[in-house]
Amino acid sequence: MNFTSNMRRIPLLNLSRAFGSFGLIVGAALQLSGCAALDRDAHADALAAHAAPAPLVREQIATPQFVLTAWTRITQPGQPIDVYIEGDGLAWLSRSEPSLDPTPREATGLALAAADPGPNVAYLARPCQFTPMALNPRCSVPWWTGKRFAPEVVASMNDAVGQIAARAPGQRLNLIGFSGGGAIAVLVAARRHDVATLRTVAGNLDDEYINRTHGVSAMPDSLNPVDAAARVATIAQIHFDSDADRIVTPEVARRFAAAAGGRCVSVRTVPGMEHDGDWSRQWPMLLQIAPRCESSNE
Repeated sequence: MNFTSNMRRIPLLNLSRAFGSFGLIVGAALQLSGCAALDRDAHADALAAHAAPAPLVREQIATPQFVLTAWTRITQPGQPIDVYIEGDGLAWLSRSEPSLDPTPREATGLALAAADPGPNVAYLARPCQFTPMALNPRCSVPWWTGKRFAPEVVASMNDAVGQIAARAPGQRLNLIGFSGGGAIAVLVAARRHDVATLRTVAGNLDDEYINRTHGVSAMPDSLNPVDAAARVATIAQIHFDSDADRIVTPEVARRFAAAAGGRCVSVRTVPGMEHDGDWSRQWPMLLQIAPRCESSNE
């Protein structure tokens, strides 16, 4: 079945927030202050505390490359785990000025995790987000700009996913990534054999195409998720995009689906949702759309 037959449109609400990736955020006077960093942490803690049906608990996961911050809720080890991966966060202050702290202001990936009612939910921040820099001596601007999808980053995220998976032995994983976290989700899935489903939300699934479209620098030190499309083609997956997203346009998911081919890739277009729109408000409904592989006789 050609992938275009799996594309759907889903009516949703449109509430927008400011975008923090690809160097397109402007006017960041308070992001560099210590108070702003504390506010970002407090906002994340509040999201996690109000997760339903039970809070997500903050922790740190050590990997050989980075110490990562996570929020988790594992209540039924005999069930699969939904693992959420954050976007690029506050990577840039303007098109030319990188941030000194990539911790996201809104943490959309964490908001999605907090809206997941499942018994086993884990959220992973990206390297250098939310974690004190003192715990990560190697943290520096390249790791959240040009090297944000570098092999070392993917290895660290994959190692943390493995540590989380060990808490539900023998169970499968459902990977969910927002924006740049979608790229990481694909690249991690390509390394593993325990991933049951893959979902991305406004996912950066082809960074070369996106950077070229926006006229920003290429990332030769990073991996491009579209290059791993064929390796994840047999995983049931849904890629949610929106016709109102001017950062990651619907063409990105279509290019990825074309590269993956096969019967397991579905693209769902959400009308009117800007890139940093209120995806979490609609997430419980979107989660009910189960990724699946079409049977060969359909």
